[in-house]
Amino acid sequence: MAFHISHRPVPISDLHPSLISPSVKGVIIGKTDARGFPDRKNFGEERYTFSFTVRDSPGHFINASCWGKEEYIRSLAASFRIGDCVVIENPLVQTKDIERDERFCPATSSYYKLSVSEMHSSVSVCSSLDVDTELLSLLYLPVKEPHDYYSLGDIVANGQSFDGKIINILAAVRLVGETKNFITSDNRNGQRCEIKLFDETVSSFPMICWDKESILLAQTWLPGETVIFASDIRVGYDSYRHCMTATIISKSIVTTNPDTDEANQLFNYIKEYAASGGFENEDDVLSDTINICSITDVYNVRQLKQKAQENGDKSDPVYGIVYAFISTLNIDSEINKIIRTRCVKCRFQIDDMSNTCKNPSCENAMNVTSSIASFELLVDVSDHTGTLQFCNLSGNAAEKTLDCTVDGFLRLTEEQKTALKWKLLLERCKIYLKIFTSSSSRTGLRINVLSCKIAEPEEASQILST
Repeated sequence: MAFHISHRPVPISDLHPSLISPSVKGVIIGKTDARGFPDRKNFGEERYTFSFTVRDSPGHFINASCWGKEEYIRSLAASFRIGDCVVIENPLVQTKDIERDERFCPATSSYYKLSVSEMHSSVSVCSSLDVDTELLSLLYLPVKEPHDYYSLGDIVANGQSFDGKIINILAAVRLVGETKNFITSDNRNGQRCEIKLFDETVSSFPMICWDKESILLAQTWLPGETVIFASDIRVGYDSYRHCMTATIISKSIVTTNPDTDEANQLFNYIKEYAASGGFENEDDVLSDTINICSITDVYNVRQLKQKAQENGDKSDPVYGIVYAFISTLNIDSEINKIIRTRCVKCRFQIDDMSNTCKNPSCENAMNVTSSIASFELLVDVSDHTGTLQFCNLSGNAAEKTLDCTVDGFLRLTEEQKTALKWKLLLERCKIYLKIFTSSSSRTGLRINVLSCKIAEPEEASQILST
């Protein structure tokens, strides 16, 4: 077979192992972290590698692996990000083994893969003058068919039968959590970031990022304004939180604000949802998936306020325990002030007069056939250092605190309601709280009561004495 030398970028569709010194130009659509592993040829030393996926047309993209010493690999990995246009000079074009090479890498349209070596190859980022707008437009095209995805409702409905499956997801971003750093068992640095997703079917669904590259990408997403198409993402059942979650893995390619009909439809839903006040009800619709047994930090009211204020605009809330009193508990108010009826479908409030869902995007908006009533109380929590006002005590937490279901409460007489109120009011309680700053709140803080029960006297005395 004849060999020829390339003098200008070769389209990915034309790549072949017979090419000598090829050049490839494209946009980075996926990338992994640099990592080291033992060098089998040199005992005691490590080789380093990372991989990325480059695309140059709607139908063509290819994986590239970079190999070399730690300094070279870490420097090269830090020189470009997902979304950058690059030129790859003199990579080795190899025929890929689909079963082996795509086990941990994205599935690509090419029959080949690229190998970038420290000695013979280079990867350079295009200057702003050299960036092709057609290449940048590829960032908004999913690598899978735009209709080939599961809704979040499908994942939740299938539950544990989906545990470990690799699927595609189309969803909107509701919240991007703070990055948490940790040390692994083999003394390496790790990181974790949790994103809350939502769509027309589910109000909050957790997605986890474990690598720096996906976390950097997630930090560019604007909550309430971003739609993502995540291809080849792993879903699983979290037995600790008793819910389904998604995880970005090395095979995943995440497209931000994809230019598809399906994504545009979801984006329109986001706008309608926001206009309807959906994001004002974060406490109501964002389930607190944290296991309260994992909350161990004890504060007084003043310390907890300071902790939340120090946290500032960070999206992650502060969790803590206070041994304090319920100083306001208006369960003898008008029923519509303490019990609300919500649509089972979207969790928006139902207009009792017209029996319609207040979410115009809900498919049950005009005729609610299924609803749920729940406690939605505002309580004050006080100790000797101050008071937390307007804490939200709702749902299961309220039922457990009152030791009474909604149906049972509706059957109580006024005298029984008053007796129930004074069983809790001004009693020392052990209260688990979730607290974060909020510009829309009257106090500047948004507070959820996750659990509240009468404190054991000996336990409370020991804690307070310290």
